[in-house]
Amino acid sequence: MSFIRISDVAKQFTTPDGGTIPVVRPLSLDIEEGEFVVFVGPSGCGKTTVMRMVGGLETPTSGEIYLKDKLVEGPSRDKGMVFQSYSSFPWLTVLGNIRFGLKYRSDISAAEKEKIARHYLDLVGLTPFADYTINRISGGMRQRVAIARTLAANPLVLLMDEPFGALDALSRERLQLQLMDLRRAERKTVIFVTHDVDEAVLLADRIVVFSKRPARILADIPVSATLPEKRGLDILDHSDFRKIRRDVLALIRNEERSMEAAE
Repeated sequence: MSFIRISDVAKQFTTPDGGTIPVVRPLSLDIEEGEFVVFVGPSGCGKTTVMRMVGGLETPTSGEIYLKDKLVEGPSRDKGMVFQSYSSFPWLTVLGNIRFGLKYRSDISAAEKEKIARHYLDLVGLTPFADYTINRISGGMRQRVAIARTLAANPLVLLMDEPFGALDALSRERLQLQLMDLRRAERKTVIFVTHDVDEAVLLADRIVVFSKRPARILADIPVSATLPEKRGLDILDHSDFRKIRRDVLALIRNEERSMEAAE
């Protein structure tokens, strides 16, 4: 069985008047260990709902999701989440926030927890800011803290929902490059949701393109079969990069035109 198996999963929400809204139609997807998979699609299409079901934050209406042969039945330490909002604790220092990711790990000693916390502090380049409180650092730094705290908890899969969406362009670029470095160092399995197609092609091993709601999979594009694993911002000018970008944008635009025609 694949590391993550999404098997005939569908989701619908109940409205206040007792009706139902189909959000995800039955779909299946396999993700291998160590893959970086990016979900894209029209706004509101259901891609975040699929990711949240993998994280155990939403329950499928039908179908099943397995993580490392274990049925996903709710949130757990195996699934690390990083959101667009800066999910940090303002009363703690930068290092204190990263330590918090280790709070519930009973498999290691206090000394080992401290070593791990400082390792991730250094890995995200924040050692000089270890004793700063969160309100004294920038938004980009706060997201680095959130990523470090999540990695310190040693999840099996890292789930990232528009984590750089609220940042300015330069901060976003820096974090994209740093995330690629972190990913090569840690070899974590990542599911990443974004509206930014350039970001998707830059980061992904695979891009999964979803249709308008209720979501189905339109395409599963093996980016790493075309682009090198190690990428910098210069890849944005590469002809293969531009082709993948055009293909993905065309799929999304066709769905958006279909949505507009249906209104």
